[in-house]
Amino acid sequence: MSEDDRTRAMRSPGDGRPLPPRPGDGLRAGGAPGHQVPSAPAGGAGAPTHKLPVAPQYPEPGSGAASSGSAPPEPPQGRSRVYGRARSGNSPMKPLRSRRGPSDPSAPSKPRRRVSGKTILKIVAGLLVVLLVAGVGMFFWINSRIAGIDGVLDEYTGRPADTPGTNWLLVGSDSRKGLSAAERKKLATGRATGGNRTDSMMLLHLPEGSDKPTLVSLPRDLAVDIPGKGRSKLNAAYNGGPQLLVRTVESVTGVHIDHYMEIGFAGFVGIVDAIGGVEINVRAAVDDPKAGLKLKKGTQVLNGAQALGYVRTRKGGALPDFERTKRQRQFLGAVVKKAASPGVLINPFTSIPLAMSATDAVSVDGGTGAFDLLSLGLAMGDSPVTTVVPFGGTERLADGGEAIKSDRPKALALFNALKADKPVPKDVIDTGN
Repeated sequence: MSEDDRTRAMRSPGDGRPLPPRPGDGLRAGGAPGHQVPSAPAGGAGAPTHKLPVAPQYPEPGSGAASSGSAPPEPPQGRSRVYGRARSGNSPMKPLRSRRGPSDPSAPSKPRRRVSGKTILKIVAGLLVVLLVAGVGMFFWINSRIAGIDGVLDEYTGRPADTPGTNWLLVGSDSRKGLSAAERKKLATGRATGGNRTDSMMLLHLPEGSDKPTLVSLPRDLAVDIPGKGRSKLNAAYNGGPQLLVRTVESVTGVHIDHYMEIGFAGFVGIVDAIGGVEINVRAAVDDPKAGLKLKKGTQVLNGAQALGYVRTRKGGALPDFERTKRQRQFLGAVVKKAASPGVLINPFTSIPLAMSATDAVSVDGGTGAFDLLSLGLAMGDSPVTTVVPFGGTERLADGGEAIKSDRPKALALFNALKADKPVPKDVIDTGN
């Protein structure tokens, strides 16, 4: 070992790596490259200029590039900057694979996996099954909540035979059931009265064909013959119970009643609020403290309390009760149409509260279920023909009271058309409703 090699070994770090050659080192024996000092420029001027150190080159095994004078230096042990892994002895070194992250713009992007048509069909089918199961479950849930009144439509001697189409008797009672004292004060309903009374009565005919439904108001002060009670106001029949009311209406009209439904004040308010109010065109300003109502003229959305006052007020018109029946028909058509609209039925945030309010509010005959109520709502959404029983003048009753007297020929024309499931003649329809 030459003096230069021994000096280099002494300066070498402990890991065996050679230090870069110092200036002045020449070519080592055997042709191994060292740090070559170039000759001074001609003329002898200037100091030697140093080149940057060059990494030592190691000959490939078996290449015969090593000179016979000395053995080439061994490659350094440990991790190589070029190959990235330790090697021992003469084991071959493998190049490090390129690791490109997702942020590398040169990295090839993975192709997106396209959803097949079968997968889409499976998803749609699964959703339909879920909706079907939910719909069936909700149907049975609603059906179980409906309150039935037994015996309302029981057979009796002389009852009219079944007539074409479907006929509903709809009753709005003045029952304060379910209302607290504070709520009665807020809604201006007053205290509960003795006996049963109605605020409104309507006969709804749903035709079998393509004709529109017909909604007929039955004035509660209409003079009629009540079975077993003689001549009196129609409202007196309801005081004897729903069964007597149905029998009276059937005997007066000759129309077979298929379904019966009644609703009280509390349920009325709950249904309107559940659907977010109802839009009504108020034809004349109303200020009625007794009904707790003050409305301006024009189209506006009424909440439950306002709607209740609107159908109960007796203000306005030469015949207050006649005007009242118009407002009731107008309101019923508007509220049922909105309740049966897709925006309410499909939206669970409105349909579920509506179902709960409706089933808590209404009472029906024992044979009426959720499907019948749904059919009623959908039919009412078809903008029914609305009218009132034709009447003219008043009639003095045996008890000294005064009742509304019907226009018998026109009333018969109206009821005969309903019995035959035919459109009501235009000359008997109240066009001012």
